[in-house]
Amino acid sequence: MAHYHNIICTTCYAERVPPARARLGYRSCMTCGDKNAKAVKHTIAPMHKSNYMLFTNMEDLKGINNKGGLIK
Repeated sequence: MAHYHNIICTTCYAERVPPARARLGYRSCMTCGDKNAKAVKHTIAPMHKSNYMLFTNMEDLKGINNKGGLIK
């Protein structure tokens, strides 16, 4: 029988991580996990006749589809 202990959040050290969340591999509580997810801003856009590109600067997305009209 597997026994899971409630681990302490590795970010804030104030809350315990629920066992179901810990089994999924998360080591932070829901509050800290939500803050970390909102801090990362990125998008993935398909390029014409190419692969997908990861963009972290939203200004780089302007003018990508030059067949659509507005260009930088």
